[in-house]
Amino acid sequence: MNNEAAIAINKESVVTNSIYGKKVRTSDSILLMLIYLAASVSILLLIGIMGYVFVRGIPQVNVEFLTSVPSTLKGTFGILGNIVNTLYIVVITLLIATPLGIGAAIYLNEYAKPGKVVRLIEFTTETLSGIPSIIFGLFGMVFFGNTIGLGYSILTGALTLTLMVLPLITRTTQEALKTVPDSYRSGALGIGATKWYMIRTILLPSAMPGIITGVILAIGRMVGESAALLFTAGSGFILPKNFFGKIFESGGTLTIQLYLCMQKAQYDEAFGIAVVLLVIVLAINGLAKYLAFHFNVEK
Repeated sequence: MNNEAAIAINKESVVTNSIYGKKVRTSDSILLMLIYLAASVSILLLIGIMGYVFVRGIPQVNVEFLTSVPSTLKGTFGILGNIVNTLYIVVITLLIATPLGIGAAIYLNEYAKPGKVVRLIEFTTETLSGIPSIIFGLFGMVFFGNTIGLGYSILTGALTLTLMVLPLITRTTQEALKTVPDSYRSGALGIGATKWYMIRTILLPSAMPGIITGVILAIGRMVGESAALLFTAGSGFILPKNFFGKIFESGGTLTIQLYLCMQKAQYDEAFGIAVVLLVIVLAINGLAKYLAFHFNVEK
């Protein structure tokens, strides 16, 4: 009987002292309400901005708008040339920045010994991430455009964007590699695999969700960039006649055309371009979520 009483007392004490039995304080309830309020305000702001843009811009989006270029003689206004220029810049930037960023992350995480050099490189990449984009544009115009002689061209814009997104790809890849357990490394090296073979067949596939997410976020930044490209890529909207020759010509992206439309008080066309940009950004974010989920399921 004494044992049963002691057990009952212990159970009552556990329930009383557990998080479920504790009394809810008024301050906790207020903080919880503030958290939900902040989340609700963020969601409402997003819905409000997107709703206003779509209401103003969707009537302007049609087949002609998406498949033609501005022409005074024909009386048309289209963004096909700007879409093509955006694709050019994104593809060229990814071809340069992705291997450099992933390679730098592999070196920092797997080969470099922790010390002043690694800390200096990491500090440099973090500093580059915080530099305003217009400064990158000024540097790209002076160095790539004037010094190297590329002028206003898609290649100049792509090289400038490479400097901008390289820290993002490097840091996200580095963090993704850090999430791979050390037991994977020890096991692979223990059975006689070389370090590069271990990185190529074990670490990179395991870190792939984080790497892909970083790359897609970098694409989102490229698509939405305007200040740096205004000084480097120019504002041309002519469709390419030569696939490779186009990279040495001026090419305005969707964001540049949006800026020019606002300058000319062409507000309806500007909202139409904004709708296209929002759809692209939403598609990029959705693709990032899908790929991250897909690779996590495969793992």
